[in-house]
Amino acid sequence: MKSETRNILLQPYAQLQEIIDELYEAHDRAITNNDFDDASLLASRADRLYEEAENLEIVISEQEQR
Repeated sequence: MKSETRNILLQPYAQLQEIIDELYEAHDRAITNNDFDDASLLASRADRLYEEAENLEIVISEQEQR
């Protein structure tokens, strides 16, 4: 994989990680405030984005091995 492609793929990966962190932090605040429905929604979205980030990381890793 060309370094330009790798760098482009790494940007959204890093952005996803930041968004995931924000969602989990919001989840924790919602739990503290006893907003369990919101906490569940936030955790669910964070989990889903985490899976996408992991998939992107796998693609990057596999392409680097070629």
